[in-house]
Amino acid sequence: MSMSFVSTNRPAFDAAMGDAEARRRLAAGIALAIVVGLACGLATGSTGFAPRDFWADLNGNDAALLLGQIRAPRTLGAALVGALLGLSGAIAQGVFRNPLADPYLLGSAAGAGLGVVLVLAAAALGGATISLATVAWIERVGIVTAAFVGALAGVSLTLTLASGAVHTLRLLLAGVVIGVLLGAVSDLITVVSPDALRGKQAFMLGSTGFLGWDALALMLAGLTLLVVLAQRHARALDALTLGEDSATSLGLNLGKVRLALVLTLSLGTALAVSQAGLVAFVGLVAPHLVRRRAPGTHAWLLVASAGMGAAILLWADVISRALIAPEELPVGVVTAVLGGSYLVWLLKQRTSA
Repeated sequence: MSMSFVSTNRPAFDAAMGDAEARRRLAAGIALAIVVGLACGLATGSTGFAPRDFWADLNGNDAALLLGQIRAPRTLGAALVGALLGLSGAIAQGVFRNPLADPYLLGSAAGAGLGVVLVLAAAALGGATISLATVAWIERVGIVTAAFVGALAGVSLTLTLASGAVHTLRLLLAGVVIGVLLGAVSDLITVVSPDALRGKQAFMLGSTGFLGWDALALMLAGLTLLVVLAQRHARALDALTLGEDSATSLGLNLGKVRLALVLTLSLGTALAVSQAGLVAFVGLVAPHLVRRRAPGTHAWLLVASAGMGAAILLWADVISRALIAPEELPVGVVTAVLGGSYLVWLLKQRTSA
């Protein structure tokens, strides 16, 4: 009897063991990519990727400034921003049961953009009556706050228009509508205040160049909290993959669960966007890579997607600094090219299969 049971379930057992081994390999690969990426980020400066110069910089008189205040916070910050976007993307794809969902679907990107444009326009228009130091302070501190508040405001408007998070399709449509409306308002403001357009463009392309230790502490605390909150709903996300009817039959309150998950991904997205601008494709590609290489439950997927997002943005930041040194490419452009190229390759693979 027992022999028959083992024989019947042997394929399922082998598949489970294979998935577990794939997860271990992927976790090791992500950890290695992050460690090597951190080292490469510290070794990349105004002359590009220069490992030999790194040792000279490390022992030089300006090591505390060059490495401690510029390269280290930027490199670590890129990893944290990527982790926030990867985690938020995994939640978004689980909530909407769609592998093409990303953290910006619910109006957070348009809201953050509008907040930034409002601050830049206010600084530009007020430059004639207030001191240049005050304008600079507004642009430096106000942009971060405005982007964070704007992203949350965009999601709040989406939830209000959709009457909560009960209906997935209504939530998606509301996100599209709010995104278009807030984007139109943002464009109208740049017409009135053209000086805000340049700042908006820099924000839309994404940058890790302004990250400091204070921003790192905030993002690390936020990421820790959001991972804990997401893990509490990991089983609910697993249930949602079975369909709404099945999830309801398991005792889930879909409205409350979706609302909690939407708020979690919105906070993660708002925190990442406020610090680094609109970095494209990381939240979309990171969960997809994890599912493709090492499928598993959402308890695994959420953490692995955060790690994958950290690795992707970390290496994208190195490429953006090294490719045309001493100039820099916007990191959002690099992630868009890498992510778009991967999706094109994947589409061709599936078309030819």
